[in-house]
Amino acid sequence: MAMGVGGKSRGAVAEINVTPLVDVMLVLLIIFMITAPMLQHELDVNLPIATATPRVTGEDQVILTVNKQGGIYLNQTAHTLETLRQQLHAFYQTRRNKDLYLRADTDVPYGRIVQVMDEVRKVGILKLGMITQPPAEKR
Repeated sequence: MAMGVGGKSRGAVAEINVTPLVDVMLVLLIIFMITAPMLQHELDVNLPIATATPRVTGEDQVILTVNKQGGIYLNQTAHTLETLRQQLHAFYQTRRNKDLYLRADTDVPYGRIVQVMDEVRKVGILKLGMITQPPAEKR
């Protein structure tokens, strides 16, 4: 028990020490600040530059990505050229919107793009949009 001035006893002091709580919160804040950029799992693709104005599309668009190494990704899921046709066929079997958007790195050989586009055409997808990067604005 705490003793008061003059020998009188006051009972137990019931104060909450918030210092450990603040320490834990600061540590969690630092952890989340470090790990948040690592959670963004987007494929690194250097898009070609085009001056065409972008077309507004729906949120449920399907994106086929070909990265610099020639890897093929359908909505962030890796596929080989051999399995791409099966996946596209299964994916578009129940969809009404048969649009597909192609994101390809500028360093991918033209032959690889033609191979991917041929697989897309074999599935029956005739609307293939190309995703490009707008030119940098000059100030």
